[in-house]
Amino acid sequence: MPVSSDYRADPQFFALGDEYGDAVRPARFPETLLRVRNDRAAATVGLETLTDAEWVAHFGRFEPLPGQPGPVAMRYHGHQFRTYNPDIGDGRGFLAAQMRETSLKPPGAAREAVANRADGRLLDLGTKGSGTTPWSRSGDGRLTLKGGVREVLAAAMLESQGVPTSKALSLIETGEALERGDEPSPTRSAVLVRLQHSHVRFGTFQRAAFFGRTDMVETLVEHVRSLYHPGVTAGDAPALLAAIVAASARLTARWIAAGFVHGVLNTDNLNVTGESFDYGPWRFLPSYDPGFTAAYFDQTGLYAFARQPEAVFWNLTQLAGCLKLVADPAPLTDALNGFGPAYIRELRAAFLERLGVTSLGEAADQRLLDATLALLREKGEEIRWEPLFHDWFAGFSSSARALSGPRAKIWQGETFDAFRFALFEHEPDRPERLESPIFARPEPEEMLIDEVEAIWAAIDADDDWAALHDKLARLEAIRAARA
Repeated sequence: MPVSSDYRADPQFFALGDEYGDAVRPARFPETLLRVRNDRAAATVGLETLTDAEWVAHFGRFEPLPGQPGPVAMRYHGHQFRTYNPDIGDGRGFLAAQMRETSLKPPGAAREAVANRADGRLLDLGTKGSGTTPWSRSGDGRLTLKGGVREVLAAAMLESQGVPTSKALSLIETGEALERGDEPSPTRSAVLVRLQHSHVRFGTFQRAAFFGRTDMVETLVEHVRSLYHPGVTAGDAPALLAAIVAASARLTARWIAAGFVHGVLNTDNLNVTGESFDYGPWRFLPSYDPGFTAAYFDQTGLYAFARQPEAVFWNLTQLAGCLKLVADPAPLTDALNGFGPAYIRELRAAFLERLGVTSLGEAADQRLLDATLALLREKGEEIRWEPLFHDWFAGFSSSARALSGPRAKIWQGETFDAFRFALFEHEPDRPERLESPIFARPEPEEMLIDEVEAIWAAIDADDDWAALHDKLARLEAIRAARA
């Protein structure tokens, strides 16, 4: 058997039937060249034992994994830049498989105690660039290789920073020449497989509500509640909304702490588990800039860096509108009103985690958050976003390192003094993490657009993948060191 004994198929979404998705055939590609294989992610669902040939068979030709019924293009609608679109759905991807998470312990811990547990999270394998579906409209159902590389990089960087994110499981080059209007063409093609907790989107509910299908909304509520928020009582749509609000607040706060701009926060790009996915025109901040946008077509700045909390909340209100088919408005409104307080709590927690210090209580934690943002604002012309978190990780324990490093002359002035005072109030959280070699480096690991373009240029011009794999290895070292 190609999969390990830990693999446990559990195709729950497929069992909902053809009103929620369409059985599709994957594209037949001229080539299947394995470019990225994420064995650490694969091990969480028992797929790390696949040979490269088996890997390509399952994730390049999409031969079904054991116990999986075959791919389904999920049906959903969505607000795209706040304009409702009833004609979308999985247009260049599909849900390929669902299985239970098996590795519930930290990497390196014994797995035999958890291998057969029934309560592992349900995880999806979803694709991007796997061919046309009934929802492709005029598209070719393909993904550019550059787009695949960018998604691999975004997911790895976000995971290293503690952001809930999909994992780029596989990237396979497919040997087609694609024409695109917004980049040099023809360009190389690829198919991506991502691993994530759920592909059920806000837009999945919107489609059911659009057709007035109370029965479908009820089915989705129970499906999502039982599989992703089991603490919610059966039939309690407001409590389910509250759980999704909380998860979304956590995700948004961690985007902000990471200096990340998703770029396209449409209702079909947010899911019910509060997990970031589907990376198109993303960016990381070079330095503090509330109006920084990732997408060249976001001309009004709707999804700019500092407007992301507003955008997520607006999308949550659309989800709440769907749930009015099965619940009274008042408790749904109460659930929505929880977003603001939850976001502020999560933002404090996210900044403390990024700075590597423990909580000292709401007042002190807020003081540190305010002081950090004030310093980033004031020093925006002098420092990039990421170096502050690199230099001052673990607070007082990094003093000598930061004040003798390449930015020593920047760390001065009244605003810095306020930051340092607020930071030193807090105890370092596991300061032994500073023993990692990553903190001996003068510069942090970043993901700015010039480096992304340089990594792609080496692949495009010389088929040189070394820079990409070196970058992924460094990001994995950061993830492990900070974990």
